[in-house]
Amino acid sequence: MTSPRPPLPPFTRETAAQKVRMAEDGWNSRDPARVALAYTPDSVWRNRAEFLAGRAAIEVFLTRKWAKEHDYRLIKELWAHDGARIAVRFAYEWHDGAGNWFRSYGNENWEFDEGGLMHRRYASINDLPITADARKFHWPLGRRPDDHAGLGDLGL
Repeated sequence: MTSPRPPLPPFTRETAAQKVRMAEDGWNSRDPARVALAYTPDSVWRNRAEFLAGRAAIEVFLTRKWAKEHDYRLIKELWAHDGARIAVRFAYEWHDGAGNWFRSYGNENWEFDEGGLMHRRYASINDLPITADARKFHWPLGRRPDDHAGLGDLGL
């Protein structure tokens, strides 16, 4: 049995926004083992054209992702919620090994179990090449500061 991971469904606007920020903070840690614990052991994902099942596969995927996506910084924003489901829009900036910068935009649909662990995650993501000067996410690696602008404030 896995320990509950509050906030728990059914979500209010406040608790859904809290869940989104917790997910953002986890992903900005770039710690695959830590992030994988937010998902059920049998979690199912679609990420772009890749299909994953289970925490072990999620951890392998995230390890590979963050080995490729350097200086990764992410902002997530609540789009909608209902019961045990949350819809999110997001953007993240990163560069590849050659120093080419990208801003990746996307939407995620999440479904949680009664213990607050994500059971399903469906992500659609597009990458936009940008110049280093076009970057908008400049905080030190790790958690986005509370006073940093969100997606809407940045015009994204």
